[in-house]
Amino acid sequence: MNTPSPTLYNMHAPTGFVLTLSCPDRPGIVFSLTEFLLMHDCTIVECQQFIDRDAEKFFIRLQFEAAYGAAVELDRLRADFVDLAQRFAMQWRMLHASDKHRVLIMASKYGHCLNDLLFRTDNGALNIDVVAVVSNHPDLGWMADNYGIPFHHVPVSAATRTEAEGRLLELVDELGVDLVVLARYMQILSTDLCKQLEGRAINIHHSMLPSFKGARPYHQAYSRGVKVVGATAHYVTEDLDEGPIIEQEIARVDHSMSAAEVTMLGRDNECLALARAVRWHTENRILLDGARTVVFR
Repeated sequence: MNTPSPTLYNMHAPTGFVLTLSCPDRPGIVFSLTEFLLMHDCTIVECQQFIDRDAEKFFIRLQFEAAYGAAVELDRLRADFVDLAQRFAMQWRMLHASDKHRVLIMASKYGHCLNDLLFRTDNGALNIDVVAVVSNHPDLGWMADNYGIPFHHVPVSAATRTEAEGRLLELVDELGVDLVVLARYMQILSTDLCKQLEGRAINIHHSMLPSFKGARPYHQAYSRGVKVVGATAHYVTEDLDEGPIIEQEIARVDHSMSAAEVTMLGRDNECLALARAVRWHTENRILLDGARTVVFR
């Protein structure tokens, strides 16, 4: 097994705490939040907010830390925040900013997105713990081994789909998985599995759907002379490839490119869009707004 490379980026884990929330919009929300943090000896280091005026809904992400060396405990903050959250009907999360998400990556035979995520994790660009790679084929086992990540070959057929999905959920529970990433996993998940992973599974696909379905989509696009190819990263729902969009990446195509070059361009798009979606999710920068997302980049 190859030894993973040393960290290439001098990236520091964020400090302090992160609070994300959404609630019906009304006067006094920001004042009440800042007052709460002041009363608990905390200072804000990053604040982003958004109002969906059509839905009359308020969203905010606050990163804060203890002021001047004060002793601040997360459990105490959470307990004290409950009354404020109830007063404004908030849906909220509060956690340590440095907490790493435990991530399980699924892939089939194409390894570009898997390799990109493992490399970014290894060099510190993603502050996550990849706890397993799951595939319905054995082909990418060497890649997981190269990074010292456990590889699980879980074959899937029409007859074994229920058993295979059961094994996946066992791994999710056993490994304490926070996020499942479908990095070009070429199997349709059942409605039941999508519901069980709701809000904690991200998928990537080319952005030309519903055109060019099926095998070799970039070759199909090349044959039609498309001028733009793209990729979409989104949350997994029972509506195939139609979950809330997190990120999209595009690149222009010109007549001089071959089908292989268009395919390479498309795969680069997929890697970029998926890596950003994983980063923003695991940095707690995404809030759901119905079928849309609010992404505090």
